[in-house]
Amino acid sequence: MTNSFRTLDDVDVKGKRVLVRVDLNVPMDGGKVTDATRLERIAPTITEISDKGGKVILLAHFGRPKGRDDKNSLKPVAAALADVIKKPVAFAYDCVGDVAAKAVGAMKDGDVLCLENTRFHSAEEKNDPAFVAELAKLGDIWVNDAFSAAHRAHASTEGLGHKLPAYAGRTMQAELDALGKALDAPTKPVIAIVGGAKVSSKIDLLENLVTKVDALVIGGGMANTFLHAQGVKVGKSLCEKDLAATALRIIDKAEASGCAIILPVDAIVAFHFAANTPSHAYGLDAIPDEGMILDVGPQSIERINSAIDDAATLVWNGPVGAFEMTPFDRGTVAGAKHAAARTKAKKLISVAGGGDTVAALNHAGVADDFSYISTAGGAFLEWMEGKPLPGVEVLKK
Repeated sequence: MTNSFRTLDDVDVKGKRVLVRVDLNVPMDGGKVTDATRLERIAPTITEISDKGGKVILLAHFGRPKGRDDKNSLKPVAAALADVIKKPVAFAYDCVGDVAAKAVGAMKDGDVLCLENTRFHSAEEKNDPAFVAELAKLGDIWVNDAFSAAHRAHASTEGLGHKLPAYAGRTMQAELDALGKALDAPTKPVIAIVGGAKVSSKIDLLENLVTKVDALVIGGGMANTFLHAQGVKVGKSLCEKDLAATALRIIDKAEASGCAIILPVDAIVAFHFAANTPSHAYGLDAIPDEGMILDVGPQSIERINSAIDDAATLVWNGPVGAFEMTPFDRGTVAGAKHAAARTKAKKLISVAGGGDTVAALNHAGVADDFSYISTAGGAFLEWMEGKPLPGVEVLKK
């Protein structure tokens, strides 16, 4: 897929000022980074440009500040990044103006500089042309390595691509390659597993997927809405009953597209929403009126695993049960372990993304065994919905 995008293979960075949009939105506690995954992901792009003699000027946002706010400064993140890349990372207290210009002017080839939070300026999210021009003055080329922000048409995530020669960084390139193999040009048959609480947040996603995949497993609270639409009594389970017509429309669209919809055939039911509360497996014809479906049952797990066995490519977004609480993590963990084993055996290409999904795969202990895990939340979802992402479109040749 990245044949259609400009990458670092297409440019000589030696002696150039390279503005690199990265994702530094990492979890912090007490001024310390608690999970460096995103820093580790961007390290290859930064070190490659630096080693080739480019001046690496990092642009990023952090949090959702309303103006300048020290709580959202990137300074402690820059320090943590230096530990990851094993190189000094200089810091400038603004991303435009004299402060930024002086910091960039002092750089030598191979140096790394982190500019302050772009969202300290409201013009960033407005993609204000004057602000884009101010940023563009600081660089000769622009590299976008933040797929997670690519669904936003902001100054540093999209605007710069119209002012400077634009390239995908290595993290962006890996993401585009993985996503291309998953849905755009996949090895068939393709299965998608979509879970999570609500259908309402994933209508566009489901509508797109049924036209792209051979089978769609629906789990989590979402499945209850589909079961209710088909006349199944779901007791006191999480269920968007007002979306029954939407669920039936998606089922009809799937049938017309030749996509098999795989819903639970049994369920793990409890009477309290709490970890380790007493629970029992029920057939769908016997869900108690006071009961809550909190996970797929053993027969459903077998069906999901069989669907994974039939697939060459798997795309996963969302857990199939309330995986945060034992024992209602069993369905998600079983499916994740089965997919991981198939992937390790080179029988499956497995791509997963979304915050809950990544947490669930980490919980199952198989995150490293999937072909690719996207750390992007909203961007991954919008890509699965079939929507063009502004920060990706601007990189096309």
